Amino acid sequence: MHRLLLLSSLWLLAAPPASSIFQRPTGSPAPPHLQYLLEPLHTTVHTQRGATATLPCVLRALPRNYRVKWSKLEPANYRESIILITNGLYHKNYGPLSPRVRLRHSHRYDASLTITDVALEDEGRYRCQLVNGLEDESVSLTLHLEGVVFPYQPSNGRYKFNYHEAKRACEQQDSRLATYQQLYKAWTEGLDWCNAGWILDGTVHYPIINSREPCGGRLLLPGVRTYGARDKQKDRFDAFCFTSALQGQVYFIRGHLNFKEAGQACRNHGAAIAKVGQLYSAWKFSQLDRCDGGWLADGSVRYPITTPRERCGGLPDPGVRSFGFPSKELRTYGTYCFVGK
Repeated sequence: MHRLLLLSSLWLLAAPPASSIFQRPTGSPAPPHLQYLLEPLHTTVHTQRGATATLPCVLRALPRNYRVKWSKLEPANYRESIILITNGLYHKNYGPLSPRVRLRHSHRYDASLTITDVALEDEGRYRCQLVNGLEDESVSLTLHLEGVVFPYQPSNGRYKFNYHEAKRACEQQDSRLATYQQLYKAWTEGLDWCNAGWILDGTVHYPIINSREPCGGRLLLPGVRTYGARDKQKDRFDAFCFTSALQGQVYFIRGHLNFKEAGQACRNHGAAIAKVGQLYSAWKFSQLDRCDGGWLADGSVRYPITTPRERCGGLPDPGVRSFGFPSKELRTYGTYCFVGK
């Protein structure tokens, strides 16, 4: 018996980290009856960047010679990537999530997946699949990060990014390209932006609350308007970035500084000049509210407002206001700094 378990375990650990192509469902069949897996009470787990999150998957019985396979749907390419495989005695991790995932295993029926130090790219759909010969079954769960979506364009104007440049630009500002679900949620919370931007799956959209002539016309209803999938190399748009909670603090240094002096002022305090995503995160999660324009790492000047008032831009809604990209030699602004925990 011990020899059989050892052989089974060796086969499990030697299994290749294969990926399978995720197929979009063409219909809406009734969900199959679960014989061995318990239906989770909640299929969405809410968390923030840097936290620890557990995706529940519990067996009601242990079939013979079973395996449990955890995988994640990647929205950028519709591939399903294997994260972990276990036979109850042994397990093996796969892929970039490998160092940060483990089985909770609070009892012998528990195959729940725990993700530590949750990152922006961890958001999405996960699948816990019981592999048991002809009786395979699975449950799907969604990991949802609380966060904020913001539009982004470079210093040389709008519609300059192809898809890959947009993706890199968001990452350089402590964020990532938003998913459609994140953009849609931001629209329901008031995001109104007339410039079209790339999102993670390679499609292009823009969210409109107030219909108007320069943004598709007054006759179109409000909504997230779409250009659909575009050529990732040739077509050029702005970007919609997404960020979540900070593992640190953003603060303001007052002064009349040019861009170079702003960076040095932050370094003198043991900090770094803040990135755009970090300022949005501080505004969203720490309610940072300042009426002072300050330099950021990309050379832009912005300021966060949580309580709108007449002398701070005059706009009626909270938000991160922008002065664009002034000359880096201009000595008019202070700077926003970021220090990590």
